Amino acid sequence: MSSNKNALIRYKTLDKCLSNRFKKYTLDDLIHECSEALFEFEGKEAYVSKRTVQADLQNMRSEKFGYEAPIEVYEKKYYRYSDPEYSIHNISVNENDLKAMNNAIQILKQFKDFSMFAEMNGVLQKLENSIHAVQEKSIIHLDKNNQLKGLEHIDVLYQSILNKKVLNITYKSFSALDFNQFIVHPQFLKEYNNRWFLFCTKQGKIVNLALDRMEQINVVENEPYEDKNIDPDNFFREVIGVTVSERQRGRNIIFFVDKLNAPYVKTKPFHHSQVVVEEKDGGTVFKICVQFNYELERLLLGFGDSLRVIQPVHLRRRMIQKFNRALRQYGK
Repeated sequence: MSSNKNALIRYKTLDKCLSNRFKKYTLDDLIHECSEALFEFEGKEAYVSKRTVQADLQNMRSEKFGYEAPIEVYEKKYYRYSDPEYSIHNISVNENDLKAMNNAIQILKQFKDFSMFAEMNGVLQKLENSIHAVQEKSIIHLDKNNQLKGLEHIDVLYQSILNKKVLNITYKSFSALDFNQFIVHPQFLKEYNNRWFLFCTKQGKIVNLALDRMEQINVVENEPYEDKNIDPDNFFREVIGVTVSERQRGRNIIFFVDKLNAPYVKTKPFHHSQVVVEEKDGGTVFKICVQFNYELERLLLGFGDSLRVIQPVHLRRRMIQKFNRALRQYGK
């Protein structure tokens, strides 16, 4: 059992004891009651130390968890609530708590279009009604695309990953003339630039499939699931976007950004590896260590004439080719 759950069981047990006006509880009694409660939940011998219960009582007295419990010691050895009506289950919330809860509700409501959050709609409505803090308009807006296809697949993909199910996906890439069927082992989902992608193994190789290119998804029964146990944070450590090469390692990219746009790049780094190499009169030189991919190229091109790639030379040449092609487009 997790330490957090253990603590909750102890707090609940202590609350029950301290609320009981018909029995006197010493510190040893409280230790015994907490140990018994944990034994009941875990089904095995559990001993709670004196130090742990003393710390629990102190936490309940403090503002740490919002309890501020009126715990008193009477007759120099017995513990109880000085207020017989008090219980940690009856704690009130202040105006700041209500505002914080309402802000959290407004953020959660931004995800109402996702099927996995469908069951939350009723819960969120109840919370809004209970705190009486419904805002006439949202003051927090998350970027999303209501025209985006494929969101209806998120729930089945999520459940398939959770339950380790092999899938047969009918899929059509932008370059394909017709749909293809892929047998895949789903590993995790990733959102990037308002699009969702499924990362999965196909014939032993890790690939990503855009949800908006999926036509149909079927579970393949009685097929052994291949769990790659991928850590997404490590998988994308040297990557911008979703195009990952298992053979390519990150390379140093050095680029200059003019002084008008450099503050933007400093406060919103392209990648966690980003560092400032040099400050110049006209701007700033930065360095990142990432794989070369489509998303990196699009990011650099997006800054137009305010950014100049310095190294590596082949990326610098590719950027020159792209801008020359763009110039010809405007010359037509």
